[in-house]
Amino acid sequence: MATTYQGDEALNRLLEEDKSAFDAAAVRDLIAGVLAAPAADPGDSWIVLAAPRAGNELTGQLAALKEEIASALGDPAPWSPDRLADLRAFLKDTGLNGIVVPRSDEHLGEYVAKRSERLAWATGFTGSAGLAVILAERAALFVDGRYTLQAAQEVDAALFEILPLAADNGDWPPGLWISEQLSEGAKLGYDPWLHTSRQVSQLGRAAEKAGAELTACPKNPIDAVWKDQPPPPLAPVFPLADDFTGSPSAEKRAGLAATLKQDGEEAAVLSAPDSIAWLLNIRGGDVPFSPLPLSFAILNGDATVDLFIDGRKLTPEAAASLGDGVRIATPDAFGAALDRLGKDAKTVRVDSGLSPAWISDRLKEAEARLKTGDDPCQRPKACKNETELDGMRAAHRRDGAALTRFLAWLERAVADGGISEIDAADQLEALRRQGDHFRGLSFPTISGFGPNGAIVHYRVTSASNRILEPASLYLVDSGAQYLDGTTDVTRTVAIGDPNLEMRDRFTRVLKGHIALASAIFPKGTSGSQLDVLARRALWEAGLDYAHGTGHGVGSFLGVHEGPQRISKLPNRVALEQGMVVSVEPGYYKEGAYGIRIENLVAVIPASVAGEAETEMLAFEPLTLAPIDLALVEPGLLDAAERDWLNDYHARVADEITPLVDDETATWLKLATRPLEDPFKD
Repeated sequence: MATTYQGDEALNRLLEEDKSAFDAAAVRDLIAGVLAAPAADPGDSWIVLAAPRAGNELTGQLAALKEEIASALGDPAPWSPDRLADLRAFLKDTGLNGIVVPRSDEHLGEYVAKRSERLAWATGFTGSAGLAVILAERAALFVDGRYTLQAAQEVDAALFEILPLAADNGDWPPGLWISEQLSEGAKLGYDPWLHTSRQVSQLGRAAEKAGAELTACPKNPIDAVWKDQPPPPLAPVFPLADDFTGSPSAEKRAGLAATLKQDGEEAAVLSAPDSIAWLLNIRGGDVPFSPLPLSFAILNGDATVDLFIDGRKLTPEAAASLGDGVRIATPDAFGAALDRLGKDAKTVRVDSGLSPAWISDRLKEAEARLKTGDDPCQRPKACKNETELDGMRAAHRRDGAALTRFLAWLERAVADGGISEIDAADQLEALRRQGDHFRGLSFPTISGFGPNGAIVHYRVTSASNRILEPASLYLVDSGAQYLDGTTDVTRTVAIGDPNLEMRDRFTRVLKGHIALASAIFPKGTSGSQLDVLARRALWEAGLDYAHGTGHGVGSFLGVHEGPQRISKLPNRVALEQGMVVSVEPGYYKEGAYGIRIENLVAVIPASVAGEAETEMLAFEPLTLAPIDLALVEPGLLDAAERDWLNDYHARVADEITPLVDDETATWLKLATRPLEDPFKD
């Protein structure tokens, strides 16, 4: 039976007995921040923030108060045209003729907290990438090809033009629209916290073409009119043990400080939460799908760190783990700390591609010696140490067992009928939740059947949900966060008997996957130099896919991590030992089906015949899950490709069979059977 909240007076008594620093009013503020964060695993982990020694009675009262507050808040209000009218009225009152609204927060990360969903608030569009420009009489929403259909469903086309975010000819459509639609002498507002310096320059050039002025807003206009805007999130910050990180924070700080000194720098400003989490060996949950505590930091040349974070988020264990070398201050103190760097004439590194323009602007105003350079954490973070790699391997074994159990279940369930895309995604998540160290999904599962599978970043809704019926393909792209690693895997499954075209396309995608996954390449090679390997078999048939082939992946951090990638787009970052990247070629027939085969791989030293004159690297597959043999056209594979597939399946069977039930093991044995040479007598 659920506990009933007994009131603030009773709670104050319990808090006092617990020697908590909070009273009921402070707890209410804390809970508001907790509710502004994504749901945590486990859900009551926040209680330690209010009462570190809470007994059963106090725990029950805190949980009951949280439920009471959540119930009173209710569901968020749906989008309304009134929001646009309120925003335009505010802009007029403040002398602005328009505002640029990106889908980003002050950290410019992939995922944002509820408080920072300003683009969704203003337009109704809930996709993860986009930008709106709202003028007094006209407005436009710019989205990439992944979200064209979604934007058309969510956004009122009578109020917003829906336009592409990028153009094939290299033009920037938002800039063109601004230069054509903005009146001469107009003032276009922007929030310097939500754009990089380069983006601000792009906007400035567009406004200048119209004879207008780009104006930095001291306060975001949307924040001024968003009546029920959530507060900043307050998810518990906890330490990640050295058993998972493989390197103490002090060791990392000392190494990076030495690098700064070598480069003639005295400090580096860190605004990317994944960099700070990695550097300090802490994790949190302020944004969806990534275990990140939102914060800012300054890494000093003496290896100390000034961490700007809401201290209420720090569990006692996290605060203790930071040690004497980390000074904690509130986020409000960040600006003054940048001013001091200028006053002391420090040489300060800022990554202008990762940090908001506000930081560079503040440092320039303070007359600091600003030096543009890469975030010093990014490359060391990308190159996993042996402990992290071992953790990734262990996480992928557990994840592979869950996915294998799912694929075996799917075959039985589809035969019985009635299984939908949502049913399948829910079942896969439920199986993953049973694994050790599970902390949530690493991104929203892409569960697409038939035509929905052809939408590259499809996200199933109740309106789009399809039943998995024979005669098409099912694409499932999914992943999870574990304390010891992050996973991301895509499998394409035949539902019923696939036709010859489907088998041809799938096998060409498989050939590309094998060509890249089995590549041996010299040290210094970038992912852009390898991308063609994944596309060659498709190109030979006049086919291609319109997304990158691979992205970096963090170690219990972001599922999309830089600086490395595998893509047609130029990228000078060399692949280095310890980096983890995805290999995910695909093919998409609009209105029919989609195909993608994705494994994560680690960059390792290569074994070559004879004595190598050049240091060579290769990929080690981390993902362990069967590839659907029903979709393979054996005659399209050469002997080396068949050997790769058979060896991979033998490894999958060897490592996954001990981790699954007997029924799944029987299914797995058949799913990983050796593929024979079709031309053998």
